[in-house]
Amino acid sequence: MKTVHADCVLINGRIATLDPLAPEASAAAIKAGRLLAVGEREAIEPFRGAATRVIDLKGRTVVPGLNDSHLHLIRGGLNFNMELRWDGVPSLSLALGMLKEQARRTPAPQWVRVVGGWTEFQFAERRMPTLEEINEVSPDTPVFVLHLYDRALVNGAGLRALGYTRETPDPPGGQLDRDRHGNPTGLLIAKPNAMILYASLAKGPKLGLDDQVNSTRHFMRELNRLGITSAIDAGGGFQNYPDDYEVIERLAGRDELTVRIAYNLFTQHPNGELQDFAGWTGQVTPGQGSDTYRLNGAGEMLVFSAADFEDFLQPRPDLPPSLEGELRKVVALLVEKRWPFRLHATYEESIVRFLNVFEQVDRDIPFDGLRWFFDHAETITERSLERVRALGGGIAVQDRMAFQGEYFVDRYGAEAAAHSPPISRMLNLGIPVGAGTDATRVASFNPWVSLYWMVSGKTVGGLPLYDEKNRLSRTAALRLYTEGSAWFSGDEGKKGRLAEGEFADLAVLSADYFQVPEEEIKGIESVLTMMNGKVVHASGEFGNLAPPLPPVSPDWAPTGVYGGAYRAGLATPPPTAGASAVARESCRDPFHRHARRFGVFGGGSGCMCFAF
Repeated sequence: MKTVHADCVLINGRIATLDPLAPEASAAAIKAGRLLAVGEREAIEPFRGAATRVIDLKGRTVVPGLNDSHLHLIRGGLNFNMELRWDGVPSLSLALGMLKEQARRTPAPQWVRVVGGWTEFQFAERRMPTLEEINEVSPDTPVFVLHLYDRALVNGAGLRALGYTRETPDPPGGQLDRDRHGNPTGLLIAKPNAMILYASLAKGPKLGLDDQVNSTRHFMRELNRLGITSAIDAGGGFQNYPDDYEVIERLAGRDELTVRIAYNLFTQHPNGELQDFAGWTGQVTPGQGSDTYRLNGAGEMLVFSAADFEDFLQPRPDLPPSLEGELRKVVALLVEKRWPFRLHATYEESIVRFLNVFEQVDRDIPFDGLRWFFDHAETITERSLERVRALGGGIAVQDRMAFQGEYFVDRYGAEAAAHSPPISRMLNLGIPVGAGTDATRVASFNPWVSLYWMVSGKTVGGLPLYDEKNRLSRTAALRLYTEGSAWFSGDEGKKGRLAEGEFADLAVLSADYFQVPEEEIKGIESVLTMMNGKVVHASGEFGNLAPPLPPVSPDWAPTGVYGGAYRAGLATPPPTAGASAVARESCRDPFHRHARRFGVFGGGSGCMCFAF
């Protein structure tokens, strides 16, 4: 029998296959985008032909390509080149220096946007920037700094660009913080929901189509640098289908995607959700597309009345009585049309109501194996987990607690935080679980921060949340980020392991994930990433294998200087000492009281209300 020759052979690696039948290997052969064989070098050598590319892994650890179960990749790609990322920046001084330099580089009428992926607890100063500091480093260029989904800081130039004045009323669901004269200070407060943040950010200038294409390619390369080869896109606010999918469709048509994308459709119209999904179910079909880019189903927003967005600085939202009737109509349509769906669900109180609806629909129109899942589920209880299992659902968990755990502990206590979310219990019950980030607006898109959180049980600020009962082994955490997430797009057996017949999606790591100290997990990246058997990222000793990528555009883009997630030494500006804001001692904002408790404002009593 004639031996098939591989397109590529990898040798001298430490390959963690996640295949229980053969968990370790040193070599692999790849043919037509799939793994032809995985094993020891002697077994792989016969697949090597005259035209086979041979890559010496030099003893490095190799893992399956990472798969983010909940990433806003399509929306993030359109905006990536416009965003100054503070993901992992170690000090506020450095962050303000980056902001000052980027404000200098940004032409009118563009803004400087710091939009998620950071928390004040990562900074050495353990505090937020003040409005005075932001105005000092950027007096003329509009600046919008988003803090989780609870607030945004906008400088004076930004307020002028937004048109927010003394006469501007508070928008529905949000507040404009004001000084004693009634003028907006620049603090936008999400109370009781984040619509003010979404809507204000959406008023900023957008990139042109060609720059959006460039931005998306660079965002995917950044994900590849971190070892990501697959993601399930969760839609997002102000991401309309099909209009805002033109760029990703164009790249898919050109075979220029370097991350596999399964996308979900997210309703955009309050009181028009049923019409959205009725229209989409008549236009497209789940699974339509390819193994690289295809429709996955509906959600994470199904109806606006079911939106229990987390803001642990505020009390849990009470969802309206209309929830059940509106959600039932949409879910019944999706089940009838056999559309898989996902639903954002933070709080147990909401989850109980959602499950009541699902069970009622199931009695009338059986789910009968239809794939569905909750996203987040931080405070889900044992009883609700059992109900999820009975309905054949899954749970996609994200590391939002790594960025907001301090706030959660302050409001609900350390005992509640110890099982929020109860990942170990989900796994013990046999519920499908996939890991991810919910990036780019809250958590960082860096998967190694998420893996660190699951393994160490700590926030990015070092606060211990979980004891050993709710922490995962490194292998178990990695499984959730690979084969675990594959369930959520119906890709079991295709990806998630390095085994014969599965996709040749893999990452060669900068350090041994299984051996480095826990704190160093956050700093791991990939030095060689392959998707579909092709090199999509390479650096260091593999740099000569890196595929070409057009220069960042536009030329003022922050990513052209700083890249994405923080890397020490990459165009780092000198530290900038911003001014310290001085507030009235009588400030009653609960955020500021909380912030002082955790030392967010350092040793003083200053807060962001200096303009009062």
